[in-house]
Amino acid sequence: MLYIVPTPVGNLEDITLRALRILKEVDVIYAEDTRTSKKLMQQYDISTPLRSHHAHNENQEAAKIVEDILNGTNVALISDAGTPGISDPGYSLIKACAAAAVKIECLPGATAIIPALVASALPCNRFYFEGFLPHKKGRQTRLLYLAELPCTFALYESPHRLGKCLDQLIEHCGAERQAVVCREISKLFEEYARGTLAELSAKVVANELKSKGEIVIVVAGKEKEKKKKRYNKD
Repeated sequence: MLYIVPTPVGNLEDITLRALRILKEVDVIYAEDTRTSKKLMQQYDISTPLRSHHAHNENQEAAKIVEDILNGTNVALISDAGTPGISDPGYSLIKACAAAAVKIECLPGATAIIPALVASALPCNRFYFEGFLPHKKGRQTRLLYLAELPCTFALYESPHRLGKCLDQLIEHCGAERQAVVCREISKLFEEYARGTLAELSAKVVANELKSKGEIVIVVAGKEKEKKKKRYNKD
């Protein structure tokens, strides 16, 4: 079968006992970057063979991996950090396995979006996850859509684009919209910066908010416009 195994987004202690057992028991582990995954394997004495399965080869490799599984190979799929398929490679293989009636088992575990959302202190009973915005084509369209959402939304952003992204959110959502920039989740320098979009943008400019590490931006939903009361004339 195919096991989808989440791996820590920061602290290596965040991996589950079940994940460790499966990584030791399967015949092969497909990883986004074998160099990164070797650190986890060495930490927990996992000697299972590692092979590459990344964004540049996942479509070509999927059929071969499915064939191996159908021939009796147990496979684990991991990404550099978090859950495969969530803004990481993995979807093509998962889809191919489902189409071939391969048994798929996804373990619960690490992902950056949930701790960022919960710790943001913004409403999280309903939320929208955008992932990474398009760099060019379609970016404006997505921002316009997000700005009108009535619920909290979250997106991933690379460190060097943080300031630009906050400025674009200000343009579409307004400077006073509440937001939180979550950085280095589960790592030594974990940080949650809260405030309006304008305040957060100013912190980036003043270098008070470092544009380093993995970043999740959580933004409050658009507030409903208050209806004006109508008074009947006597």
